[in-house]
Amino acid sequence: MKRQTMFEAVGGLPVMERVHKRFYDKVYAHPWLGQFFEGHDQTAIELRQTQFMAEKMGADKPYPGRELSLAHRRMYITEELLKERQALLRESLEEEGVTEKLIVRWLKIDKAFWGQISNESLDEFHLVDFKYETPFIVEKPDA
Repeated sequence: MKRQTMFEAVGGLPVMERVHKRFYDKVYAHPWLGQFFEGHDQTAIELRQTQFMAEKMGADKPYPGRELSLAHRRMYITEELLKERQALLRESLEEEGVTEKLIVRWLKIDKAFWGQISNESLDEFHLVDFKYETPFIVEKPDA
């Protein structure tokens, strides 16, 4: 008997698409996170996130996008920023009715990639040779 994938357990593409729509509505409206997405089509971002997570959860189709470290290379992303992001993702999963057990698993998968996109410090970030790219640093807005 074939074991159910995480992708199947959460409800496949329909649930993932709804979660990511809710999630990116929150992200784009967020005063800090939203600045990273200015000028980027939300629907395209939702699609890429759905494709990425679907592959990581066991879907048949491979993620067609760029490697995470390359796609996020020029962005200064801190752990604090990622925690803000994950709180919005948790809210979106809860609002969509995903069970707590699956939420925990989803967030664990999500967090597994933080090391590929986060920076320890601004000094570390500035060591990167950006050659043809402009570094993108977003200050945290005052509360």
